This record gives sequence, C-alpha cells and structure tokens, in this order.
Amino acid sequence: MLKKILIGSAIAVGLGTFVFGRDTISYLRTGCRNVQQAVKAEVPVEFEIERARTMVDQLVPDIRQCMHVIAEQQVDIEHLTATLDRKAGELGRQKDAIMALKTDLGSGKSTFTYASQKFTSNDVKRDLSNRFERYKAAEEMLAADKKILAAREQTLVANRDKLEGLMQAKKDLEVKLEQLQARLQTVKAAETVSQLAIDDSNLSHARKLIDDLNKQLDVKQRVMETEVKFAGMIPVEKSESAVASDLDQQIDAYFGVEAKSTEVAGRD
Repeated sequence: MLKKILIGSAIAVGLGTFVFGRDTISYLRTGCRNVQQAVKAEVPVEFEIERARTMVDQLVPDIRQCMHVIAEQQVDIEHLTATLDRKAGELGRQKDAIMALKTDLGSGKSTFTYASQKFTSNDVKRDLSNRFERYKAAEEMLAADKKILAAREQTLVANRDKLEGLMQAKKDLEVKLEQLQARLQTVKAAETVSQLAIDDSNLSHARKLIDDLNKQLDVKQRVMETEVKFAGMIPVEKSESAVASDLDQQIDAYFGVEAKSTEVAGRD
C-alpha cells in the first residue's frame, strides 16, 4: 500500500512538473494553502470556542507544577536558613573561644590550664592559629551559603510572579471566553430573527394559516347576514334609535332644500 502511494505521488509530481515546469512547487503550496483555508472556514465557531477553552484548561497542569516547585523552594529555603543560623551560632562560639585564648596569651603566662589540663604558651598559640584558620574557612563557607540563599530567594520570588501571571492570564482568558460565548449567542439570535423575516419557516406558515382562518370566518359571517336579509327577518341587533336616525336622515335628504326655503319665507 505504501509503495502504491509513493508511486502515485511520484507520478503526480512528475505530471505537475511536466505541466507547470518550475512553478510546480508554487502551485502546490498555493493549493495546499487554499485547502487549509477552506477547511478552516468550514469549522463551526462553537467548536473553535471549545478548542480555545480546552487550551485554557491545559494551563491548569502548568499552574499546579509551578505551585509544586514553589512549595519545594519554600521548604528548601527554610531548611537552608535554619542551617545558616546554626552555622552562624557556631561561628559565634568559635569567635568567643579565639578571643579568650588571645586574651590568655596576652597575659604573658607560660602555662595555662583548660578543663583540668595544663598547656604551654606554644600549645595555646598553635591551637589559636588552627582555630583562627578554621574560623576563617567556616566564615567563607557561611558567606557562600548566604549567597546561595539569596539566589534561591530571588528564584522563589520569580516563580511566585510567574504563578501569579499564569493565574491572572487564565482568569483573563476565561473572561474573554465568556464574553465570546455571549457574543456568539447574540449573533445567533440576530441570525434567527433575520431568517424569520426572509425564510418560509414554520412561523410564517402559522401566520398564513391564521390569516386564512380569519378570512374563512369573515366569509361565513357575510353568508349568515345575507341569509337573514333574504328570510325577511328583522335584524334585532339594530336598535330603534338607529332606525329612527336613518329615517330622519332620509327625510332631511329628501326635503332639506324645500324645508330650508319654507322656513326662510315664514320668517319674512
């Protein structure tokens, strides 16, 4: 199967080269781009919104990982701080011992007694020199550890800023997604109204049916009125006052001109 695909691809490339010549690659790239754009245009907006929501949700593992790193750094800094405090206390005691030996040597004595043991001044000098060298080495190590602690504290601050940035970015993206969803619903609602105005939908059929029923009822009502007049029945729905008013109007219309002339002549 793979062999057939390779052979078919080779044939297609060969034909394309024969037809288009040096422009074959350009035609292929343009065709692929057009296909990609056409496929992307057919993807529903709802699907793209869900894809964006999935990408935002994928920030959660990064946020949890950052939280874990920060927790480890906090514990490490606490332990290192405790170690530095202990070393600083030890250096303080060593310094006190060095200063005590130095003071004893300054007294000019030839022998000294420490913990019920006697030591010559040379013994004390050698011990003081060794203590002083160890103190300087320990002090340098303590200074280096303090630099390490400062660097780790800076890293912790940077990771905290990163965590806050990730969390804020996630919140902002969630708000934008909600706004985008609301905007999509608004557009869909507007499209629905527009389609109702131009499409032969169920709503238009219902309206037409109601109009037809009203026409049918109007026709039936006119037929009933005609049948009543044909039967010679008195229309009860018309009151006597309406009939009298109609009679007065007929008389006025018939004698109106002469009545007005007679009335004017009588007054003269």
